[in-house]
Amino acid sequence: MIERPSPGSIPAVPGSYQFRDGEGRVIYVGKAKSLRSRVLSYFANPDTLPAKTRAMMSAAESLTWIKVGSDAEAFLLEYSLIKEHRPRYNIQFRDDSSYPMIAVTVGERWPRAMLVRGARRPKVRYYGPYASSGAARETLELLLRTLPLRSCSQSKFAQHEREGRPCLYYHISRCSGPCIGAVGAADYQIMVEKVTEFLGGKGGALSKDIEAKMREAAASEEFESAARYRDQLTAIRSVLERQTMVTTTTSELDVMGIFADELQASIQVLRIRSGRVVGARGMILDRVEELAGGDLIAKAAEVYYDSLAVDFPKEVVLPEVPQDVSGLAASLSLLAGRRVVVSEAKRGRRRTLVELAGSNAEEEFKRKRLLRARDYNARSEALVSIASELGLQRHPLRIECYDMSHLQGTNYVGSMVVMEDGLMKPSAYRHFRVSVPGNDDFAAMAEVLERRLRRLSEDSPEGTAKHFAYRPNLIVLDGGAGQLSVGVAALEHSGLSGEIDLCSLAKSYEEVYRPGLGEPIRIARGSSALYFLQQLRDEAHRFAIQYHRRRRSLSMELSVLDTIKGLGPKRRAALIERFGSVFELAKASPEEIAATRLVGAELAARIVAVLSEIYPR
Repeated sequence: MIERPSPGSIPAVPGSYQFRDGEGRVIYVGKAKSLRSRVLSYFANPDTLPAKTRAMMSAAESLTWIKVGSDAEAFLLEYSLIKEHRPRYNIQFRDDSSYPMIAVTVGERWPRAMLVRGARRPKVRYYGPYASSGAARETLELLLRTLPLRSCSQSKFAQHEREGRPCLYYHISRCSGPCIGAVGAADYQIMVEKVTEFLGGKGGALSKDIEAKMREAAASEEFESAARYRDQLTAIRSVLERQTMVTTTTSELDVMGIFADELQASIQVLRIRSGRVVGARGMILDRVEELAGGDLIAKAAEVYYDSLAVDFPKEVVLPEVPQDVSGLAASLSLLAGRRVVVSEAKRGRRRTLVELAGSNAEEEFKRKRLLRARDYNARSEALVSIASELGLQRHPLRIECYDMSHLQGTNYVGSMVVMEDGLMKPSAYRHFRVSVPGNDDFAAMAEVLERRLRRLSEDSPEGTAKHFAYRPNLIVLDGGAGQLSVGVAALEHSGLSGEIDLCSLAKSYEEVYRPGLGEPIRIARGSSALYFLQQLRDEAHRFAIQYHRRRRSLSMELSVLDTIKGLGPKRRAALIERFGSVFELAKASPEEIAATRLVGAELAARIVAVLSEIYPR
């Protein structure tokens, strides 16, 4: 139990504070206008503290803090620390779906429009999210009929630019052909601006412009042009019908709705641009912190705009504002880089929109809860079954599985995959480069295990938590009795025998080997225990092979270019980035390579001569 610090030792200034456990791991991060008053509030009578705060304080062994200059800086510092440490007692984002969005790469010379998922990238504008990938793809296809931006990758664009020949999309009028100079940079940029305006909710102006051109062409008896404009107008109006009109004004705001119980909260955000709903996004938060009402909504808003929002509106409308509404507005304005207003919907149309968002949040909450309950029960039963079949003393809440991959002893690599609470955790996966010479799986496995287990016995718990997180309950090795003996030796060498359970899974008969047993364990086919162990083994195998192929491909490419005199590592990397791969570089002529200005004409000719022997033209 952590001791109460003296009040005089804590500064009465804004900042962030961190509670740590006995191993030095950060278990809670908070922010405060006054560190002194906020931190001391945790050391009140335990009976008066909320249950979750009592649990956190019982696990905490030390306390640190960082001073900053303002409340907004404290907010940013808090979030950066939460992202780095993932504290178990902070409110956690549990969105298990990746929403499809339309992205426009405005940072490229010839911007492209494409369907994307996942994290945001710089110099890219995002629109959506959409309810399904089908809806997003159909919207994009309809829009590109009228405004034909390119949608190809950078390497494909570079290839057609070198060849001076467009792809099929140009011939079917789905691309304006910037790769062959069929459209000027100024005209292309106008199309980009129209696309971004349309996706941002300002589609009415484009519709009117196309309709005017259609009528003008018909009046001039240019019926083919009029028919083309008519088809474009139909496509544009089809997209506009998907964007529901909610106000008659040019509102630019986000409306947030919430539904919560004691454990979790469901958030839904309606994105309204130019009076139309252009996207919606939902997320589930674990209510680890004792927050309610406006404070819970404020925390949800901070999480959403820090991690998920594709853009920032001029105004955020909430069902209830926190006591420190000015602090929330300042934090969001700092993230957006401009002023963002935070308001409460009390009546009228805005209140109706908040209730609509809240209704969507409730539906999503019930759906996720039902799916999660079914999934949680199945996972719990599988972990209990694994413990029973293998004779474990405790349920394996964290399982690590290891595998090796190589090609005749070259590019030896190892993989570690992780399952926590019955779910694969890709963020905890690790690769290992193995230094063992020749073809020796046992020695390679021993090296990987010793390097991993060494982390559990190092004096630096901070480094341990950062790179490998928590200690596993069970280690699974891909192999038979030989691999098991390697694992037993590694645990003994690290002083962890008896603290971590161990088994190996042989592919031939799907038999499980355990230390101290003369015969392998044969788990019934079709059982959840065997399924989970197979899932771990197959995932470790896939992850190892993926890394091995990448290492082998890289070494092959570099070994070819290494033989060319005068071509250093920086220019090698620049050429690969410019052409996409060694194979594409081999298809280029000396003039095309020299035109990049990365190498001279003589070196370009030498590159072509070497590569032509390996990749015949």
